[in-house]
Amino acid sequence: MGQITRRGVLIGGVALGGLSLSGCGGYPPPFGDRGGPEQGPRTPAPGQAGQGILDSADQIPVGGGKVYPTRQVVVTQPVQGVFKGFRAVCTHEGCLVNRVGNGTIDCPCHNSKFAITDGSVRQGPATKPLESKTVTVDTGQVRLLD
Repeated sequence: MGQITRRGVLIGGVALGGLSLSGCGGYPPPFGDRGGPEQGPRTPAPGQAGQGILDSADQIPVGGGKVYPTRQVVVTQPVQGVFKGFRAVCTHEGCLVNRVGNGTIDCPCHNSKFAITDGSVRQGPATKPLESKTVTVDTGQVRLLD
């Protein structure tokens, strides 16, 4: 067996350090992944029973709503029995909205707020409303149609 040299130790240390750092990554998380727990059910595979179902209607609070990150949709219930759907992507810079409260749908990136009634801008910097999505309630289940 050969002798251990300073050069060999140095090269080995640099290689080990490089491998260790490669696992750290330097890129931000994928779109919509904010590191928190998922809200709502996962997207069913095509052809599965229940395709298009987002949740039970009783899970959408009156005067509030719920964000479904995997479907990129937010469903609100401004008044009892009236359900509205919106694309859950902020029109300012494309961040995923993450909260519904106090009559607004909120974006965490730059604090834009949108009305739960029609998706209109309540507070900028966004200047355009959220895109509407068609949702229906059938046998107590909220379904996304588009």
